[in-house]
Amino acid sequence: MYPVGVTVSDEGEIFVADRGNMRIQVFTLQGTFVRQFPIVASGGQKMKPHDVAMDGEGNLWVVGNTRFAGFAVQYNKQGRVLRKFDLQRSGWSRGVAVDTRRNHILITQTTGDWDKPHGEVLVFSPDGTFVRTVGQQQGMKYLWFITVDREGNILVSDIWNHSIYIFNEDGQFLFKFGGKGSGVGQLQDPHGICTDGAGNIIVADRDNRRVEMFDKTGKFLKHITTDMVRLQAVAMATQGQLVITNEQGHNVSIFWNF
Repeated sequence: MYPVGVTVSDEGEIFVADRGNMRIQVFTLQGTFVRQFPIVASGGQKMKPHDVAMDGEGNLWVVGNTRFAGFAVQYNKQGRVLRKFDLQRSGWSRGVAVDTRRNHILITQTTGDWDKPHGEVLVFSPDGTFVRTVGQQQGMKYLWFITVDREGNILVSDIWNHSIYIFNEDGQFLFKFGGKGSGVGQLQDPHGICTDGAGNIIVADRDNRRVEMFDKTGKFLKHITTDMVRLQAVAMATQGQLVITNEQGHNVSIFWNF
């Protein structure tokens, strides 16, 4: 397993985007394997998934690419394709989140060369209709993981700027926090991001080998765990458990009390 994105259903099933094997794997919150299904784009061609998110109806949105194209695909929880739309092909990984209040699909996109990337968030309707772009003016660089909190605010981690950017539900920039370093409140290559029921922000601080919690204003609260190598994604279960994917260990960790 090469786990990247992760999401958790209201029923407590963990859905892991297994990029290396081009599939979604499903586990219980106790870590028991339940089922799996392949990620297929057009013409039966398998797609490498980059991220996965749950919508308000309990269906999955998966983003990724084949060799020649990028896609966003909606599946039910058993792996049946419901709909899909094309995305610009990119050599960069991309993330997905769902604004369940507006039923919008938010997808990160990074373009440009490795020495000068440009990151932004694209907002779509479920049928693939483009709605708007978020974050064009903030100088964001390499965006992968994204989440939407209960108030509709958009939170995105910029790996190369070592920062978390916050926008309101209309896409207006509110603030950012982090900055490169290993000190309190600093980040190095932040990857996965999610929020808990209180609106606190949880970040996979990859190169600092830790998962950190901040309040909704970006103030550092605590380290949830440390010394975890090559962190990827984080997701909160409705029951309060934190799920973390780990690229190097090829595994998923579940924290019940933190």
